Amino acid sequence: MTSSTSPPAVCPPGPGRRDAETTKAAIMRAARHLLARHAHTDITLKAVAERAGVSAPLVLKYFGSKDALFARIMSFEEDAAAVLDAPLDDLGRHMVSHLLTSQAERGADPILRIVYAPLHREHGYVLRANFRTQVVSRLGDRLSGPDAGLRAELAVGMLLGLGVMYGIARGPHLRAAAIAEITDRYAPAVQACLTPPSPRMPPSAPSPPPPLTPE
Repeated sequence: MTSSTSPPAVCPPGPGRRDAETTKAAIMRAARHLLARHAHTDITLKAVAERAGVSAPLVLKYFGSKDALFARIMSFEEDAAAVLDAPLDDLGRHMVSHLLTSQAERGADPILRIVYAPLHREHGYVLRANFRTQVVSRLGDRLSGPDAGLRAELAVGMLLGLGVMYGIARGPHLRAAAIAEITDRYAPAVQACLTPPSPRMPPSAPSPPPPLTPE
C-alpha cells in the first residue's frame, strides 16, 4: 500500500537568498570598518546595516543586539591569524602587503580600529587588552632572540603607522603608489624588527706596537 501523501518538494534557494555565513561576515566587516572610524556610541545598527547591504532587523537576527555584535568585533583573533600567517623570514612583507591589500581592495581594516580605542570609553579598555594579547603578544611569542616583546611592539607600531597614513590620513603619494612598490620599500624595516639581531662581537684587543729597531 502506498501513501497518498507525497514528500514535500525541496525548493532550491532563490538567487536573491543570502547565505547566512556570508551575511554575518558582511555585517562584521561593516562593523569593524565603522569602529575604525567612529566612536562606539556614535555607531548605530542602521549604519552597520546600510554598509553591509542588509536590513537592521537582519543584524539583530544574527547578533541579537549592538553590544553582542561589537563584543565580537572587539576581538582581534581572526584578524591576527591572517596578518601573521606567513613564515617568520617573510613575515614583514606579508604583514605590510596584507594590511594594504585589505584596505585598498576589500575595504577592511584588520587592526586599525585599535587607533580609536580612546574614543570608546570602557569598550576601549577591552579593545586595548585584546589587541595587546591577541596581536602583539602573539607576534612576540613567535620571535626568537633578545627583546622579542619590544621588537614585536615596534613592528606592529610601524604597521599601524602605515595603516593610518594609507587608510585614515590617505596620503596622496602613498595612495597613488602600487601596493607592491610600497611593500618593497616598507617591509624591510618591519622585517628588521622581526629578525633577531646578530650577536655583537667583542672588541678586538689593540695590536701591540712594532718593536723598536736600533738606528
